[in-house]
Amino acid sequence: MRKEVYDRLMQLQSSRRNVLKGAAAVGALAAGSSGFIGALTRPASAQDDLRAQILQIPGVGKGQPTDADFQKVGELCLAATKANVKEGEFAGVELTFMGLNNQNLHNVLFRGFLKPWEAYTGAKINWIDLAQADYNARLQQSIATSTVDFDILQMGAPFEGDVCGKGLTSEMPDWVKAQIDMQDVVSYLQPPVGTWDGKQYRITVDGDAHNFNYRTDVFSDAALAEAWKADTGDKAGLAEWGVPKTWQQVQATTKFLKGKQVGGQDVYGYLDAPKAWGGFGFYFLGSRASAYAKHPDDKAWLFDPDTMKPRINNPAWVRAIQDVIDALPSEPPDQINADPNQTAFQQFLAGTGSMVVWWGDVGSNVKTNDSSVVGDITGFSILPGSDDVYNSKTGQWDKLASGPNYAPNCAYIGWGVYVMARVDSDEKKKKAAWSAAAHLGGKDLSLWCAAYPSGFQPYRNSHFNIPEWVAAGYDEAFISSYLKSEADSYNHPNAAIEPRIPGIFQYYSVAEDELAKTFAGQGTAQEGADRIAAAWEKITDQIGRENQIKLYKASLGM
Repeated sequence: MRKEVYDRLMQLQSSRRNVLKGAAAVGALAAGSSGFIGALTRPASAQDDLRAQILQIPGVGKGQPTDADFQKVGELCLAATKANVKEGEFAGVELTFMGLNNQNLHNVLFRGFLKPWEAYTGAKINWIDLAQADYNARLQQSIATSTVDFDILQMGAPFEGDVCGKGLTSEMPDWVKAQIDMQDVVSYLQPPVGTWDGKQYRITVDGDAHNFNYRTDVFSDAALAEAWKADTGDKAGLAEWGVPKTWQQVQATTKFLKGKQVGGQDVYGYLDAPKAWGGFGFYFLGSRASAYAKHPDDKAWLFDPDTMKPRINNPAWVRAIQDVIDALPSEPPDQINADPNQTAFQQFLAGTGSMVVWWGDVGSNVKTNDSSVVGDITGFSILPGSDDVYNSKTGQWDKLASGPNYAPNCAYIGWGVYVMARVDSDEKKKKAAWSAAAHLGGKDLSLWCAAYPSGFQPYRNSHFNIPEWVAAGYDEAFISSYLKSEADSYNHPNAAIEPRIPGIFQYYSVAEDELAKTFAGQGTAQEGADRIAAAWEKITDQIGRENQIKLYKASLGM
């Protein structure tokens, strides 16, 4: 989003912010249990003073961080760099960094964090900024043509098959592993994530899983509760008005909320993101599908692991596509043209809609983003489940004895920072590139990123220390609910893990194109899914089916 558009949006939202903040007391937040809070605390450590200091920059509820704040945090977190690099050691070195510029986050913050690093080391960084919708095409062009024109890359683990597998990245030195404290990263982001052929390439700066964000005022509203009780429609097993636990309930509440109001404002149900988003939008259909498609007895859900036959056109995925088609008439006007940026930052944060699936950014932004009017009325959980789950082995829908099937979508496996192999021939430049990357992946700096708008969500074990967040200004019940949704997603036994296979975003991008046609009425859900499956088969054959099968099984731990 351009700054002038962002500023205009803030002006338009100012009156609405006052209305919804007044409704904060209407709904009590559904917090995690006291046992969970106890599990996410730890004794004080020597780093607590620094961590407490940076978390007060600028302080939760004191406005959105600025570039001056980014620079201050970056400078305070330079101690690890100074232990490994002499002042001025990289004088004369120029590095090019390619990364994302989404919602004025990512690269915008990296610039500020690295300015004190540049001043201390003497190096200079040049920037290639990409919008999210343009990222995939730009990176794929570099891969296809072997024209890497950057030294450091912000990239997600799904691309590792394309980038690391082709020898385009530099292997991480041991001193970097020690500086960033790799053992602190949550288990699902430990190797093999970040590695290829047993070599470590990635500094993790994010932990991606989609969670469920909802308006507590809407789902505790007495008038809606009475209307729900009187309604004769399908309640999908939700006897009393409250937060949906399954996608069937999400559908029912979304249809019910059409035309309803809370606090004098129009209220909508779920916010779908049907518009293509450079391949990244496919994750949002995936989060609708995972509970239908990811069976607890089957590690795979995108392809058959023995043949790479797509599952995208099986009954589970077709149901998810049909859900979107059926829900769109009850969602805000022109929702068919909404991409994920709009659903999270321009709709949910601004008070439109009562449910949205997103990465963990929503959780930190509702309290610290100037555009948010829902900071006191937002709750969190893992993704909704499903009353039944499709069994690809039997071709039947199963009802589990344990109840609804839950399958959190660990979408994108988090952003990382990678150093490119083209620096390996110059030791000074190589050390400089890895030093810059290590600074961005530092343990203390990462906590600040998790707590404030950055584009990154909690991904280290040390991020789950609730008292640190409370001291920064977060309400204990709120942050307990948020962190629980994150931890429960990462650690869920039936989590839908994304494969790190070559061409994964080719699959996703073509799927988005076909889905856009389907949502616009060009064919049925089944026909759209069949078109995607046919396109996926061609991609697999072009890349090489046997090797894809091998890598897909490896990514699933098979």
